[in-house]
Amino acid sequence: MDSGKHMQRRKPEIPTIKSATTNRKEVSAKNIELSKVVHLLEDPLTANLKERHQFVLKKILKRSPNGFLVKDLKDLAKVFDACAKKSEEDPIYLSFLCEAIRLCRLPFLKERASDELSYAQDVSHFLSQIGYLMRVSCPEVKLNIIDCVKSFYQCVTPQQLSDGTQQRRHRSAAARPFCFEHRFSKLLLRPQPTSPGYRLQLLEHSDLSQTLVLSLATVHHRPDIKLQLLQTLRLLSVSDLNCALMLRARGAATVCLHMNESESFGPVLFHSTEILWNLLERGNKHHVMAQLSTMECLVSLKEAFLHQLMTAVHHPELKLRNDLLVITTLISENGNTLLIESLFAILLTCLSTYPEIKPPNPLITSVKLNYTHEDLKMKKMLLNLLCLMANDVSVLQLYREENVILAVLLLTKERQERWSLAQTKELQLQALQTLCSLAPLLLDEYMSYHGNAFVLGLLGLRTQEDEAADQAPGHTDHKKTLRRLSLQLLTALTSLGEETVNQDLCDQGAISDLLGLLTQVEGSSNEEDAVALEMKSDIQLILSALCDTDMHRKELFGSEGVEMVMHFLKKGGDRFYSGLGHNKLILSTVDCVRSCIVGCYTTEDFFLAKKGVCLLLDLLCSSPKSVHGTVLATLLELCDNPNTVSHLRTWRDRDGQTAPRVLLQAWREEEAELEVQRSQDGCITDPKKPICHKLQEDLRSLCLDNSTSAAILELEENLRSKIYSIFCALGFHDLPGLSPEDYVTLSIIRRYLDFKVGEVWDEVNAELAQDGIRPVTPDRQSLETICRISEETAKRVIEEQSSILQRREEEDLSHEQLMYSEMVSQVKSQQKELVAKSWNDYVSKTSNYEVLKEVKAQRESSRAGTKTEEDGVRPVKHFIGQVVSVEQAGAEGPEGVTVSVARVSLTSAGQDQVQASPNQDPEYFRPVSVKH
Repeated sequence: MDSGKHMQRRKPEIPTIKSATTNRKEVSAKNIELSKVVHLLEDPLTANLKERHQFVLKKILKRSPNGFLVKDLKDLAKVFDACAKKSEEDPIYLSFLCEAIRLCRLPFLKERASDELSYAQDVSHFLSQIGYLMRVSCPEVKLNIIDCVKSFYQCVTPQQLSDGTQQRRHRSAAARPFCFEHRFSKLLLRPQPTSPGYRLQLLEHSDLSQTLVLSLATVHHRPDIKLQLLQTLRLLSVSDLNCALMLRARGAATVCLHMNESESFGPVLFHSTEILWNLLERGNKHHVMAQLSTMECLVSLKEAFLHQLMTAVHHPELKLRNDLLVITTLISENGNTLLIESLFAILLTCLSTYPEIKPPNPLITSVKLNYTHEDLKMKKMLLNLLCLMANDVSVLQLYREENVILAVLLLTKERQERWSLAQTKELQLQALQTLCSLAPLLLDEYMSYHGNAFVLGLLGLRTQEDEAADQAPGHTDHKKTLRRLSLQLLTALTSLGEETVNQDLCDQGAISDLLGLLTQVEGSSNEEDAVALEMKSDIQLILSALCDTDMHRKELFGSEGVEMVMHFLKKGGDRFYSGLGHNKLILSTVDCVRSCIVGCYTTEDFFLAKKGVCLLLDLLCSSPKSVHGTVLATLLELCDNPNTVSHLRTWRDRDGQTAPRVLLQAWREEEAELEVQRSQDGCITDPKKPICHKLQEDLRSLCLDNSTSAAILELEENLRSKIYSIFCALGFHDLPGLSPEDYVTLSIIRRYLDFKVGEVWDEVNAELAQDGIRPVTPDRQSLETICRISEETAKRVIEEQSSILQRREEEDLSHEQLMYSEMVSQVKSQQKELVAKSWNDYVSKTSNYEVLKEVKAQRESSRAGTKTEEDGVRPVKHFIGQVVSVEQAGAEGPEGVTVSVARVSLTSAGQDQVQASPNQDPEYFRPVSVKH
């Protein structure tokens, strides 16, 4: 026994390291202890052992002075829940909850690097359990929970061990002998804090945010706790996931409803507004607006805004007031009618007219405006709110009662007594934007306050007193913007077609003023100024609306207006797709021709005399297809004037094409886009559907159940009807500059109306068949005859097109034969000239010895200068002619002599190649018969 004991004493002397299994057993033992605590608290047999409970709970707190292990949080959540339930009956458990929640401020601890991922779900559940503890009625518990959540957003380092604990550890360490095995095992198991953002990341996947939102209703009687809870929710709302969770618990509505229920009104309202802003920016905006659009929330917003309106003095308070107004603006964008029912709209409307008009509302008259920058922002937002609330027609009566139009018109004045010059400029622009929305809706009030006079005054030239102000920095841009908005207002008013508005503008000289302004803008701007282009387009649209139906106004448009239109037509459509607004300017110019010129003989004749039709045709060639319909419609209306046809016939484009040919080309392009069945030569292929296209067939299948005719409906979708109408005015015969292809197309256009009538009758027949209606025999025979006539007409057109193509082939053949004959005669004449020349050369050599020697010397020199066969050039055989016989005929001169010449080929060794002259004719050595 003694020896055995001695052996056991010697074993600890050898330094060894405990195995991992031993460490795991220690860890599992701790887990078992915590699970036993849960069983102790929940087991009915031990549920009343309060002293035992207190002892065990204090032991848990002592065991975790630096924080809780993540692996213990699952069971610890159960301990928290059990203590919360028991605290309702006995408050002795509250001390443990408060102390444990304070420890939760410290980072959670991990023993292994993988613990963060392994126990993530347990941590998320534990954070949710912390939020559930808000149900405990103890205020101290609530405050600890709030402080705990706040600590997640602070950089908290683990607390150092207390002095007493350190001393106890030193004493215990001194009492124990040194054991390397024990110290090394403790080093391996020392817990480490989790990463700083670990809790915040898992908090977004827990129910803590929703629980804190719901707990707002339980702290309304404690303003201090409510304020801290709102501060916590403000911290939570910086996360997108937390905002989504808060909205799921109706966080926007809850915060809005409780923003006014506090003694510390200012801080609570500030934090509530910040939470709402975060929810709008990071959450689902539609869900936020849906929650805030209830009657209760609108009343709460109204009370909060009214409180800030009456009490705000300093800049943060004024900014908070404007933030509430922005939230109200977002709500009004959805067309919420509850703004009127909650009386919020009345408050906003009265405030928007103050101080220009003294409202009868005593609340508004007691408002003190300091005309600061924040007050200016509030005024501009109120004007914007007027436009948004006007989407509800029921609010217009309120605007009439509060004289909103008059107040807005007064803001357009150049001088304001209370606002500074810079503030006045901003309010002028905002007031004009408001009038653009409200004036068309409140037209009677606008006219009763002489609104046109206000707007025309803004468009007019400044007086000499204002010339100095024009030199101020930024004044030119403000003046330009002011005119642009004024023109937009007039465009919106004239587009209504109200004769009273248009007549009032004309009575005040708007036509001449607008023409002068257009000239001024054109002279002071360049082609790259998008704002100037928009202003010019608006002016032309206003003039078109004023002069469209009144002959006297077209006369007032006069030669000055025609000159203006000609100026813009000459620019053409080359910059249509520049993206600056040239497309709008082109369309408005053509519309101005149709509305202000066409229909008045004086302006029409002046327009024609200035070659206006030619400019329209030039625009037709240079502009894209989207403009062709407007240009052709204008040309068609001008064709009512008999002088227009001569201009159409004499016009030529840059390539020399005539107007009929350009129109025929446009017809072919239109049919190609519509996918009309045509042959390669442009002829009709299907006599039953001579002008029908694919889109029309689709429309016909859709319109069988309706009263609309597809054959008539498609007239508005393409250019063929306009081109046909222009040809009816131009004529179908004796058109200049047409090719056979053009005549083929013209044969279809000439019968276009007949084909269109046939299509309508085909639709009538199809509708009767679909409805199961059989016409009486005479009607049925008439329908068959009409359909047969249309098909026979198409066949005759096909024959006409065939004859046109056949004549073209014959003309091409005759032209080809003529060219061949000309070529043959030209070759024969050249050959005859060569023969005569060769004869003269020959006679000169035979009759003059000096000439013969000269020719011989030239041949020898040419032989000496040519390349030999050694240079890779093959020698050419040469011939020497010899006169064999000369016969005398009866005629005189050279023609009466017949000379026979023999040719002998001579090739000498080493002789250079003699290259024949390109002008030398082989006929030179042939026998020539000359009769003398």
